[in-house]
Amino acid sequence: MSNITFDLRDNGMIVGLPEGETYFNYYWLRDACQSSIDPQTRERVFDVTQMKSPPRAISAMVRDDVLVIDWRDEAQPSHVPMSLLTEVAANGRAADPAALPRKLWYSDHLPRITRVEQNAVLNSDEGRARLTRALIEDGIAIVTGMDKTTEALPRLVNSIGPVTPSAEGLFFDVRVEIAPTNLAFTAGPLEMHTDLPGEENAPGVQFLHCLENTVEGGLSLFLDGAAVAEALRAEDPEAFALLASHEIPFFYRHDNWDYRAHQRVIETDPDGEVTGVTISQHLQDNMDLPQDLLDVYYPAFVKFIRMMQEDRFTLRFRSQAGNCVVFDNHRIVHGREGYVADSGSRHLRGCYTDRGALRSTYRVLMQKGVADISPPASALA
Repeated sequence: MSNITFDLRDNGMIVGLPEGETYFNYYWLRDACQSSIDPQTRERVFDVTQMKSPPRAISAMVRDDVLVIDWRDEAQPSHVPMSLLTEVAANGRAADPAALPRKLWYSDHLPRITRVEQNAVLNSDEGRARLTRALIEDGIAIVTGMDKTTEALPRLVNSIGPVTPSAEGLFFDVRVEIAPTNLAFTAGPLEMHTDLPGEENAPGVQFLHCLENTVEGGLSLFLDGAAVAEALRAEDPEAFALLASHEIPFFYRHDNWDYRAHQRVIETDPDGEVTGVTISQHLQDNMDLPQDLLDVYYPAFVKFIRMMQEDRFTLRFRSQAGNCVVFDNHRIVHGREGYVADSGSRHLRGCYTDRGALRSTYRVLMQKGVADISPPASALA
């Protein structure tokens, strides 16, 4: 890398990269030195608070694609990869292989849902890469060929991340119960929702393994909450801003638990991109926003939910034994049509893992150089 220029200032330097000039703070450059990270533990060992004076560069040069900085009050120079500076100059942060753009989808997405055999996920890095990439990009995938055993689900989940508990424990069974603690455990219709927003950290990735389904009715419903949120932003920016700016209360309570938390209905990242939604009218508490704010918030809230009921967003299919639907609980909104309880048997076994674990698994696979190939679309098995 040649023709790099440096303009040393009091608090940082302007680096003339091929893409243009970019300012870098001296504290940041000192922290970014390769020696700041222990090679064995891969944790930071440099403590910026132990510096006797603010860092001040006296020279800078590029050697073997590494920026070498000599400091005024330090005997040893810092070494910062030029690739890091290029990434930060372009994106404001280091490159992240898991920072994949979301692919919004609509009611016609069913034939294009990524499907991966359970054996491929368990026994090949390529299978895990296809599944985890689909969950990051699309928010939903289907694992086929699942064994009809209670051990099949934890084996699948643990190939991506550890099972994370909820109020129901590590696992839950979706079937008709005599004394249900959740509307999902009845035969009635289940409104479109995300799971357990009453928990302070709502579950990240949900797994629903269909063990049996011979009942009349009970179609599974899914939609891309990010797609609906972006449609709302385009149609009514003020309504979008209200739902993305204010938290409302949710709960999950029964005899032995009483969870309460506040969540934003539309989740956005620091760049304003939609990262997910939180919606669950059956677990929504009485809103505690100022009453005059509710004059505008409620209409925006109602409009958003009504949009979720539109056919253009919702896909419907019958859950089939041997399949496991995996989806991002902070993005994919799901529900169910009612069914005739005595017409057969319907049993889904579910659990969760963390979204951070999902992205961690994908990053490790990419760092190993695993071929990241999306499978061809096929009909729902």
